Amino acid sequence: MLALLHRLPTAVGVRGSAMSTQDEPGGGAGGSKAVAFSGTSLSEKVFELLSKSEYRRCDKGEDLEDIYRLRYKAFRSSDMVSDNISHTISDELDEVPNVYRFGVYVEQRLVGTMRIHHVTLETPLSPSTKAFGDIIYPMLEAGDTFVCMSRFASDPDWTRVYPQLAYVTLRLAGMACFYFQAPYGLSTVREDHAGFYRRVYYSEQISELRSYPGIQRRVVLFRTDAYANRDRYYARFPFFRSTAAERRMLFAPPEPGELAPLTILPTAKYFREAA
Repeated sequence: MLALLHRLPTAVGVRGSAMSTQDEPGGGAGGSKAVAFSGTSLSEKVFELLSKSEYRRCDKGEDLEDIYRLRYKAFRSSDMVSDNISHTISDELDEVPNVYRFGVYVEQRLVGTMRIHHVTLETPLSPSTKAFGDIIYPMLEAGDTFVCMSRFASDPDWTRVYPQLAYVTLRLAGMACFYFQAPYGLSTVREDHAGFYRRVYYSEQISELRSYPGIQRRVVLFRTDAYANRDRYYARFPFFRSTAAERRMLFAPPEPGELAPLTILPTAKYFREAA
């Protein structure tokens, strides 16, 4: 399924990416330091929205139904999918072992969502391998691993209120790359959004146009080198930074006897405050 919102962020001329994170301020692997940045208008607005936001990993029950309905609302509003009786969007890739489904909440209201697959040779199932397996499997066999983001959607009503919502949601893809130590991010996108991924993600197109089941427009596969572009991402979009603790709460399985966290608060502000 497509890795896109029903409406792309307005600041597409700003260079940067969704790929995120390294370590806690002043420490962690490699001795990473928090760096100063010149709070641009975009950064200030995203940080303001982050202060009202939280993430929730949705694995069952009403949370899942809510994000499936949100997907439908977003994709239907841009005529990406046809009408269906259930007014939800889900598929078999929502139930595979390597899937992570997230809701993004602003002031406790669900406004965005993203699905992530950690793609390895042992766990290859994802939208990218479903549509572009002939391209992906040789890279997996050569030892590469990926984070594949999909079902990237926001509530079309609340996107008008929070135009920076896309960047809050996109933090998830970057955090996944660095938590799983996956060097590449994959995005299956519609043709008319290709320019956005080139400008903002520094992504390269690695496929021709193809059809995707259930989608009414053809798509292409883009790949982002998360580690090679990390410094550029941070310089342009400092709000993509995160702590190892945040990444662990989002993606690590609970320890025996431990409950999974209900919600996870963004930690980019700690880097900002340390600058």
